[in-house]
Amino acid sequence: MSSVRGTTRQYWVAIRSMIIFTVALGILYPLLITGIGLLAPAQANGSQVTANGKSVGSALLGQSFTDKKGNALAEWFQSRPSAAGTGYDAGASSGSNQGTESATLIKAIKQRSAAIAKDDGVDPASIPADALTASASGLDPAISPAYARLQINRVAAARHLPVSEVTKLVNSFVVGRELGYIGDPTVNVLELNIALSKLKG
Repeated sequence: MSSVRGTTRQYWVAIRSMIIFTVALGILYPLLITGIGLLAPAQANGSQVTANGKSVGSALLGQSFTDKKGNALAEWFQSRPSAAGTGYDAGASSGSNQGTESATLIKAIKQRSAAIAKDDGVDPASIPADALTASASGLDPAISPAYARLQINRVAAARHLPVSEVTKLVNSFVVGRELGYIGDPTVNVLELNIALSKLKG
């Protein structure tokens, strides 16, 4: 008789525990997280970037501004190279994981350097590292101010805009270091290109 009572008691403890944890983790916790998300709706919704009322991407994910053959479109600022899938594939986020002596990496850097030097009419020695190497995630949405400024003359010429106007636009999109000392200044390429598309040549 006592064993039956003990077993019944164990079942009730298990059932009560299941109900408590179901309510706590299945209802209260999601409501709490949703409430926190409402305090920062942009981040909670994926930091979406909109243009003309439509979502065109995320401020957290890079995009390609090239033609079908991978050639840079002259009228757009170019993003950092990507090693994620076929490029900026959020489902295949990864770096190249190649060392500095990798023949594949060295070849890629030389090809990128030659292409940028030709497209932008600059000395290969002046090209910053982020223009030649992929980021750790392959999804980096930003480039250095140096790389953005290197592209100004090409973009201005392609869009028939004054260099001074494009320079001013680029400078307005430079974001400083986090807390004033963490990381490096950056320029979000997608946001810059959206603003660029609104300039009239």
